[in-house]
Amino acid sequence: MSKRMAILALGIWTGLAAVAHSQEAKDKPRAEAGKKPSMILSEIESRPDFARLDSLSWNDKGYYEIEYRTTDKARVQINIDATTGMAVDQD
Repeated sequence: MSKRMAILALGIWTGLAAVAHSQEAKDKPRAEAGKKPSMILSEIESRPDFARLDSLSWNDKGYYEIEYRTTDKARVQINIDATTGMAVDQD
């Protein structure tokens, strides 16, 4: 293979890889597309048995993973869909 053909092949491969990566990034749910974390947390804090937040993190599957404690010291783990604000089952 000539040097010119090798460079052309490398350029095509690089371009295809960039397009595939770009498409993958578009398909992945983003936290910015849904409710803000502060809105989600406000709804959790308004629960009558809420005592304190242990953690809130984003999952690339499109939901917030939340762990909190209740007034009777029980640990609650819940996943909230970022777009609907509804609880979802963990995959």
